[in-house]
Amino acid sequence: MNIYKEKNEEELGKTAASCGAAVIKRAIGQKGYARIILATGASQFSMLENLVKMDIPWDKVTMFHLDEYCDLLMTHKASFRRYLKERFVDLVHPQRAYFIDGEGDVENKIKALTVALREEPIDVAFIGIGENGHIAFNDPPADFDTKEAYIVVNLDDDCKRQQVNEGWFPAIGDVPSRAVSMTVHQIMQSKTIVCTVPGICKARAVKATLEAKEATPLVPASILKQHKDCQLILDEESASLISI
Repeated sequence: MNIYKEKNEEELGKTAASCGAAVIKRAIGQKGYARIILATGASQFSMLENLVKMDIPWDKVTMFHLDEYCDLLMTHKASFRRYLKERFVDLVHPQRAYFIDGEGDVENKIKALTVALREEPIDVAFIGIGENGHIAFNDPPADFDTKEAYIVVNLDDDCKRQQVNEGWFPAIGDVPSRAVSMTVHQIMQSKTIVCTVPGICKARAVKATLEAKEATPLVPASILKQHKDCQLILDEESASLISI
């Protein structure tokens, strides 16, 4: 794991976007196309804002979606499909964009998405770490054993509280209880992981991740230390409880 500490969220976003862009360009140079995973949430604002400005032939890029709420309309402001459409797809127009649709027949939609996802390896996954240490919506204790690509999970109260604090929902009771999440196993199959973690609210999760003696489902992000090419990008606030 390579760890970067930037001064603030703006600089963090530039570094994360540059790291990811380098991988995308290298993949396109080597094989003519790239396959990426994008996360959502407030932690990804700066990274995405900078990524879409990168000089990348986006028509050679296929995007996959990390997670999405169940039974939430795409028109809702908290919809991650809407988030990625507005902040990425409509701006760069990638070759393909595979969204998670958490409405209707979710099981069959997951099967179809899994087929597309596993056609070839993912070149780079852009992810974050939640306040409870989750990656994607794999809240603790996360399932480290499943080899599925996506699973339906129940969101814990800490995760719901984060969504409220970020302004996506007015109260915990308004946050959907279930979501479709890429699994820990599937995230770890990505060739490169760019993990962007800004803000003081993430400081405890960063500390728990880096101080865990071994990968533990109780701190899902701790498994990232086992990845051969994980770039962890922090700012001064999220790194405030550790020494690097």
